[in-house]
Amino acid sequence: MGRIIVHLHGKPKQASYSALIEMYADRLKGRNIKIKTHSDKVSSTDYQNKLMDNKLVFYLDETGQEYSSIELSKMVSNWGLNSEDVHLAIGPVDGWSDKRHLTSKNSIRLSKMTFPHELAGVLILEQLYRASEIIKGTMYHRE
Repeated sequence: MGRIIVHLHGKPKQASYSALIEMYADRLKGRNIKIKTHSDKVSSTDYQNKLMDNKLVFYLDETGQEYSSIELSKMVSNWGLNSEDVHLAIGPVDGWSDKRHLTSKNSIRLSKMTFPHELAGVLILEQLYRASEIIKGTMYHRE
């Protein structure tokens, strides 16, 4: 069973973002979802190159494909059946330096609006928690 690994570029500077990321990290424990924080001293290019070592990487980017919470829950369910880890990568503060390898098939857009990368981390973790609750059939997600 593959894991989902969420990559963050740097620790959140604001305590409120940090607290929310920790809260969702706690909620996601035991659900095969891991959070990996990369040093923000690593350049955007080096961070991106390191991520490309992984086979299944989805980059969070404003040019990516947009999914509903239900659609994402189906993807999460399928990823759980996969033998390989799936990596969700949140870009650095100035975004991805090299967009040539980003396609609609390997990038996800959280919204048409632009968010700080730290808030994007909170949003994707909440959506992963929501997806896991949808899969479990709880009342967390209401339509």
